[in-house]
Amino acid sequence: MELTFELAEKVLAAQPFSVLLGTRLTAFGGGAATLELTIRDDLRQQNGFLHGGVLSYAADNAITFAGGSALGPDVLTGGFTISYLRPAQGVVLRAEARVVHAGSRQAACTCELVTLDENGDGTLCAIAQGTVVGRR
Repeated sequence: MELTFELAEKVLAAQPFSVLLGTRLTAFGGGAATLELTIRDDLRQQNGFLHGGVLSYAADNAITFAGGSALGPDVLTGGFTISYLRPAQGVVLRAEARVVHAGSRQAACTCELVTLDENGDGTLCAIAQGTVVGRR
């Protein structure tokens, strides 16, 4: 079964944690996926920056959605790493993931995490890479 944008939106809406964070799917297909969420005060850490756990969640989920666009809907994260480049500040977090290689049951993906300010200007704050595996 192919994972369409509409089905991917339903999958995201079925994830209680994603709903709690207010995550939106803004692009999907062709080995890529983009997730966004509004940066709120309750998602910040003690210094006022977006919490690293939120960045990790966004990378993990965007990577898995990108992998799912190549492998189909029955996938899980096989593993991922993240590098924090600078403190995340802004009004929106955007996680843009893409498949760099896909086999029949596994996809290797990268993700850039960018924060957008009030003018829509982006700042790269983290990068991640990971694998997505089919459950078949």
